[in-house]
Amino acid sequence: MKQIVMTAEKIAEITGGTLYGDPKREINEVSGIKDAAANHLSFAGNKKYEELLNSSAAGIVLVNKDLANVSTENRTIIVCDNVDYAFAKVTALFAEEPPAPVPGIHPTAAVDPTAEIGENVSIGANAVIEAGAKIGDNAVIGALCYIGHDAAVGAGTVLYPGVTVMYRCTVGAKCIIHPGVVIGGDGFGFVPGPNGLVKVPQTGIVTIGNDVEIGANTTIDRARFGKTVIKDNVKIDDQVMVAHNVVVGESSILVAQCGIAGSAELGRGVIIAGQAGINGHIYIGDGSQVAGTSSVVKTLPPGSIVVGTPAESQREFIARVAMPKKVQKLEAKLKELEAKLKELSK
Repeated sequence: MKQIVMTAEKIAEITGGTLYGDPKREINEVSGIKDAAANHLSFAGNKKYEELLNSSAAGIVLVNKDLANVSTENRTIIVCDNVDYAFAKVTALFAEEPPAPVPGIHPTAAVDPTAEIGENVSIGANAVIEAGAKIGDNAVIGALCYIGHDAAVGAGTVLYPGVTVMYRCTVGAKCIIHPGVVIGGDGFGFVPGPNGLVKVPQTGIVTIGNDVEIGANTTIDRARFGKTVIKDNVKIDDQVMVAHNVVVGESSILVAQCGIAGSAELGRGVIIAGQAGINGHIYIGDGSQVAGTSSVVKTLPPGSIVVGTPAESQREFIARVAMPKKVQKLEAKLKELEAKLKELSK
């Protein structure tokens, strides 16, 4: 973390927030609200953290409007419209850049003579670049990466160590691919035969758009035929499974351990939360949100918000969960009325 000092006044200017307390108060580090010290900036974006905020030692705290009235004793409060975004902006100023890659090809890397390598490319130790592969200008291929035959990696894209891009698959420009990602492994396809299961050839590819980020150990399978497609500006968390022939629309978010089954299609700006599952051959409309651990088994129209297994609307889910309690109350009331009738019949 960079060693810089910032005043509350400057932070309010950067975030566009409203300051309450001492504008000259200084911090030199950012931290979570629980562990923050007097020289730290922290944040609280939800009313449920009010008690934790009141006990925190943080010198400057970014808060949402629900917490605008908390005490400014021993701290300065900056009220922001979007606390998460504001904190991210300030945190970026303290973040140290990762070690800069050194342009050139490491002596232990294996680069086929027919591969096309752009300008200012960095290829790390023991990386393998197969025949016909194309690496764009300013790309970074980390140690132990594998780029298959006729595969392509776009300009400015960073592949951290241990990434695999299989044959004929393509990754766009300015992408960030974290360690252990596998792009273009075979889709899971088998059919019964006279002597057991027979593998179905997976003849397609994977295409990754521009400005995509993919978290560690995520797998994106090649298509059975045609393409598995991850469109521009998609953000994928760690340990996500994307099956063959899936299409993920622009600016969508896939959170850790979710799984998208074969030939499902996600529209633009879809959010699939952690450990959620999407059935194959269905469509998730633009802007839909799927809650964590939910299982979506049928097509969703644009703007849907669903929860549960099988996934249903929030209203349906709440009604179903609340129903047993209502039944219990009715049973108790019925017993009470039966007792009164019995007493009156004596």
